[in-house]
Amino acid sequence: MSERPLFVTLGAHVLDVHAKYVEAIPEGQGSALLEEIRISPAGAAGGTAITLAKLGGRVVTVGALGSDDLGDVLIAMLGRLGVETDRLARKDGVQTSASVLPIRPGGERPALHVIGANASLTRDDVPWDLIEQADTLHLGGPEFVMEIGPEIMGFCREHGVRTTADVLADGWPELLDMIMPSLEHVDWLLPNADQAMKLTGTSDVESAGHALIERGVGACAITCGADGSVVVTADGAERVPALDIEVVDTTGCGDAYSAGFIRGLSLGREPEAAARLATACAALVAQGLGSDAGDFDLDSADNFAHARS
Repeated sequence: MSERPLFVTLGAHVLDVHAKYVEAIPEGQGSALLEEIRISPAGAAGGTAITLAKLGGRVVTVGALGSDDLGDVLIAMLGRLGVETDRLARKDGVQTSASVLPIRPGGERPALHVIGANASLTRDDVPWDLIEQADTLHLGGPEFVMEIGPEIMGFCREHGVRTTADVLADGWPELLDMIMPSLEHVDWLLPNADQAMKLTGTSDVESAGHALIERGVGACAITCGADGSVVVTADGAERVPALDIEVVDTTGCGDAYSAGFIRGLSLGREPEAAARLATACAALVAQGLGSDAGDFDLDSADNFAHARS
């Protein structure tokens, strides 16, 4: 076994196509010249895996892809970024999940998305023996594994594996009811502010975090864009400010935050300190195009956080 901590990211994998910058979609058969078009691996599991690998972990990603060219490209790109991909199941008759992202000048990016194979993971695809050895299992998109998610997360709790989760879909109260059988086993839920408030029907982030804890989630670290993030536990809430950067693209920032938070916890840091590392990772990714943006490791991310704080 490697001395590096083992992280398993399980769930959504997406191939993103980024178009920079798009101020408006041309009408009819019109066209527009752009600054850049590129592809990147992404998804609540795949994107988190990328940054975890940069931060020095051994990362095995688990999910379902189509038996198609998109899947081949996604696997190749993840592998070049240091992610172990041999536990990605290939499925016939369904395409690999993909998104087209027209990036706006301010970094926002609406998404045109195909769910594809993400919802086709089965119990037989789950590497139970590997999960048992992990420092942390990150469930990226519990809405895609509702049948097997509760068993996976309960298995982690039984074997002392730390668990984190992030929701890919927009939130609504009925969705929380649907995924709660998985989330009641989760140590840390890592949604964005809009998701957290919509899932719980609350009007502010701290109330949303406490509502999630009351439902059975262990604790929350909720990202709030330019307002930083809020770490919410049963004992209270603490806000961690964002870093002052020039944003290029917000794609993958939430996944990078999740990775930084997970790595911080694995190092024995307090949740607020883990959130500072997470914030630095998100800021580093936001300065480039795509979930794989930024050439950094654990030391440089820590140094970036200290220099900007």
